[in-house]
Amino acid sequence: QVQLVESGGGFVQAGGSLKLSCQASGSVSRINIMGWSRQLPGMSREWIADISRWGVSNYADSVKGRFTILRAGTDGMWYLKMNDLQPEDTGVYYCNADFALVPTVIPRFSGQGTQVTVSS
Repeated sequence: QVQLVESGGGFVQAGGSLKLSCQASGSVSRINIMGWSRQLPGMSREWIADISRWGVSNYADSVKGRFTILRAGTDGMWYLKMNDLQPEDTGVYYCNADFALVPTVIPRFSGQGTQVTVSS
């Protein structure tokens, strides 16, 4: 099993930046896919980015060019660097992990989430 804890959320003005962190514990050496999703107010959770152990990354169109997913040098830590944040990015952000070799629609593990609020 894997436990995930997000940090780094908070308040920021439009156009600002935040960097979210995800710390994994448990069977971290088995994690092959690391990612992030978010739930905007009144919406269902949406996938926004993932990166494989081998460095292949993918982004949703809504964040492409503004958000960057990064891996730490050691297993069990990854980040989401968010630039040019807009009020429509306000929501709860979750980190995800999976043992699968390719990204799945519903990642096996997810954290409790961290709130990101962007003011206009």
